[in-house]
Amino acid sequence: MAWALLSPPPLLNLSTSTSSTSYTSIKTTTGIATAINSRYWRRRSTSKSVIAKASEKDDAKAEDSPAFNPFGFVTDNPSSRSAIQLPESPAEDGNVGQMLYRIEDKGKDFGSTIKSGKFRWFVRETGSSESSRGTIVFLHGAPTQSYSYRVVMSQMADAGFHCFAPDWIGFGFSDKPQPGYGFDYTEKEFHAEFDKLLEVLGIKTPFFLVVQGFLVGSYGLTWALKNPSKITKLTILNSPLTVSSPIPGLFQQLRIPLFGEFTCQNAVLAERFIEAGSPYVLKLEKADVYRLPYLSSGGPGFALLEASKKANFKGISSQIAAGFASGSWDKPILVAWGISDKYLPQSVAEEFQKGNPSNVKLKLIEGAGHMPQEDWPEKVVDALRVFF
Repeated sequence: MAWALLSPPPLLNLSTSTSSTSYTSIKTTTGIATAINSRYWRRRSTSKSVIAKASEKDDAKAEDSPAFNPFGFVTDNPSSRSAIQLPESPAEDGNVGQMLYRIEDKGKDFGSTIKSGKFRWFVRETGSSESSRGTIVFLHGAPTQSYSYRVVMSQMADAGFHCFAPDWIGFGFSDKPQPGYGFDYTEKEFHAEFDKLLEVLGIKTPFFLVVQGFLVGSYGLTWALKNPSKITKLTILNSPLTVSSPIPGLFQQLRIPLFGEFTCQNAVLAERFIEAGSPYVLKLEKADVYRLPYLSSGGPGFALLEASKKANFKGISSQIAAGFASGSWDKPILVAWGISDKYLPQSVAEEFQKGNPSNVKLKLIEGAGHMPQEDWPEKVVDALRVFF
């Protein structure tokens, strides 16, 4: 919890009243950061320009400044990588209690708590069991949550699918048991609890599976390898798929004794991980949701810590590469890959496809990073509708 108090001082006013607040323009190492009125820089293709409001004085200075860099601009998310912000009035949300009060009811779109075995899962659901085109199960990676699929789920339900997206045990709004008390965050246990959840949800016919991300995302893929008869088609968004897949620094830090315990309690750990793998910064309303579990208690941090310590990252990647290779897997796979991923290069997806070219289709998604379902959900939906 201590980390929640170590964010850069003082930052943007986090309340919704910031729309009328003006900010002082300052110079950063990447150029001039002009004043913006808390409007978020929205993603568009790189061929489109971004217009920033600035004073005449700043416009004059900008003529001699380096080339325009939209990702270096100040945004309304206080954890952003390049955000150096000097508000004219102090931020109102200066402590954890105030932040929790503001965001405690956010981020539960389409969701409810479901008891499965000994644990309570938070599961998002769109569409209905009467949907004509089948069921899709979306699985997130670490250290995030099913919230990342909210837009994709909504649009896929509109297209006639019945969609589920659970928060893995230890993540998001699901239970976060203390290690050693009924759940030790091993691959085997994640698989066993997921099987129980599918039974409770009544998902018995073969379904479409969509998986993204590290650690628990990888466990979604190893579960698929053990249960091919339960899957009709598989879609993989940016995930470690080969032995050459890099391991992000976060997971390496978590495995360092003592330092890992300190790292896992960073209240903005999830949102910073998302931003570091993406070409964009998160809008505050989204960052709030990814931050909430880590602000609420130390449970999700210690769950992530334990899962990271138990995981054999290279061994799992090797298992995935071999298991989905030609001769081992014969069902259709779509790899929808955000090409601006800062963690996993495009070469990982290309290498994976070469391992089973007859069954693996590669769809590159421009303008998206490590979490394409968050960066550009519309393009993910387009790819899924064609594939499914």
